[in-house]
Amino acid sequence: MKKTTKIVLEIVLAIAILGLVYTMYLQISTPIKFEKERAAREASVIDRLKDIRTAERNYKSKYNRFTDSFDSLINFVLNDSLQFERKIVDENDSAAMANLKKRGIKNSEIVFVRAIDTIFSPKKLTPEQVRELRYIPGTNNQTEFQIEAGMITTESKVVIPVLEVRAPYKLFLDTVKYRQEVINLIDDQEKNFGEYGGLKFGSMEKGNNEAGNWGDE
Repeated sequence: MKKTTKIVLEIVLAIAILGLVYTMYLQISTPIKFEKERAAREASVIDRLKDIRTAERNYKSKYNRFTDSFDSLINFVLNDSLQFERKIVDENDSAAMANLKKRGIKNSEIVFVRAIDTIFSPKKLTPEQVRELRYIPGTNNQTEFQIEAGMITTESKVVIPVLEVRAPYKLFLDTVKYRQEVINLIDDQEKNFGEYGGLKFGSMEKGNNEAGNWGDE
């Protein structure tokens, strides 16, 4: 009887030790896995934020303002064009330059290029990738970036266009598998550092050249 009791106790102790080891493993491995997954997801979101910013900057170059409508932004990229000035001949070609001068022609001409063919250069986006600009990566094209645009008056009384595009952590990080880690991350960003709990670029409060909060200028 005593032998049986001893065996049972040994088994219970072994299970308890295994449980403790597993708990310690989770405590160590979960933060590491979370940081790895967070880095991968952030990289995808940042890449798309940069594409949105590129599109918005070119939209502003033509219309002198940003847009808070992804429909308008995507339509601009897919269907609009941008105006450029280019040289007709090489300025080092003296004969060609002399011929232009003789004919009274300036060595420049205006050309129009489709926005999608030029604004992301050297990167190339397909029409389908452009249509997906509105969606936060990792959300199965179900969740859109939060976007705002408008005009503000600076301290020097100058009216400037401003833009802010955001992706809260809770919308693209795994809040089921890493619930507590995400909560801690957001609390740390917002309460301890006074920063935005997610990724974003631009500001609706001041002109900041559409800088991103991921260390981008």
